[in-house]
Amino acid sequence: MDREDAKRKLTKPLELLGRYKYVLLVVALGAALLAWPGTGGAGASPAPETTPETGPAAGREDLAETERAMEEILCKISGVGMVDVMLTLHSGGELVLAQDTSLRYSGPTQNPDSYERTSDTVSGTGGVVVTQEKYPLYRGALVVCEGGGSDSVRLQVVAAVSALTGLGADRIAVVRWSEAPGVPSLSQ
Repeated sequence: MDREDAKRKLTKPLELLGRYKYVLLVVALGAALLAWPGTGGAGASPAPETTPETGPAAGREDLAETERAMEEILCKISGVGMVDVMLTLHSGGELVLAQDTSLRYSGPTQNPDSYERTSDTVSGTGGVVVTQEKYPLYRGALVVCEGGGSDSVRLQVVAAVSALTGLGADRIAVVRWSEAPGVPSLSQ
C-alpha cells in the first residue's frame, strides 16, 4: 500500500500539470515577452523629436495649395461646374527628425548618482535627416459648387473629397453656389 500511495502522490502533480499545461504555457510566454529587450521600460530610448514643417505660415500655404488642387480636380467631375473648396485642419503636418541621443552618468553603473541625457538632430549632406512625415489630419470640408443642388453631383463630390482627405461623409458639406443679388456671378 505504501508503494501505491507514493505513486499516487507523484502522479497527482503530473495530472495537474497536464490539465493546466496551456495556462502555464501562456504565463511563461507572457513573462518572456515582458523580459524581451527593447520593448520599453526604464532603459528605452526617448521618442523621436517632432517639429512642425517650418511654422504655421507654411501649413496655411500647404492647405491653400491642397484646396486649389482639389478645386481643379472637382470641377472636372460631370455636373459640378465652378467650385470653391475650404478645408479645416484638426492638426497640421509634421516632420519627425532623426536624433542622436547620448547618456552620461556618474557613480556606479547599477545605481548612478546622476545622469544627463542629450539629444542632437542628425544632419546629412542635404540638411536634417527626416525619419517620418506625418500628414495633416482634416476636421471638415465645405464644397460650394454650381451643381451642388443635384443629389448625384453631391454624392460624387462627397466620394471624391472623402477619398482625398480621409474624411467621412458626415464631415463633408456640399452646397449649391448662390446667385443672390450682390454676390458676384460665376460667369464673370
